[in-house]
Amino acid sequence: MNIVKKNDLSPLESKHGEIIYELIGRAGGETTERHSIAHVVIPPGKSSRFHFHPEAEESYYMISGQARFVLVGESTIIGPGHTVLIPPNKSHQIINIGSEDLEFLAICVPAWEPANSIYLDDLE
Repeated sequence: MNIVKKNDLSPLESKHGEIIYELIGRAGGETTERHSIAHVVIPPGKSSRFHFHPEAEESYYMISGQARFVLVGESTIIGPGHTVLIPPNKSHQIINIGSEDLEFLAICVPAWEPANSIYLDDLE
């Protein structure tokens, strides 16, 4: 049995401010093929890039902080205890609008890999 601790992992850090600890998946942590789980941290004032996943269905489970979540142009505020479902091919973005780190779990089926993220600013 393998147990993964977030603090034992080297995070992936994006230029936009996301800090991603892949707990289970293809890019780090415990290796799996069918799904992935990442603990994502976004500092105040930072966000993910607007993107979509051609194959993966994704869910976010909010742990702490406040966020503006945008899904295909529709926007709402989410916080601790909220869960959102992101179907494949639906563009989305999450923005930290609070004064503390935004933390959430991102679960993807099939397991996330870099080729399964299409960034809208790359298409312009």
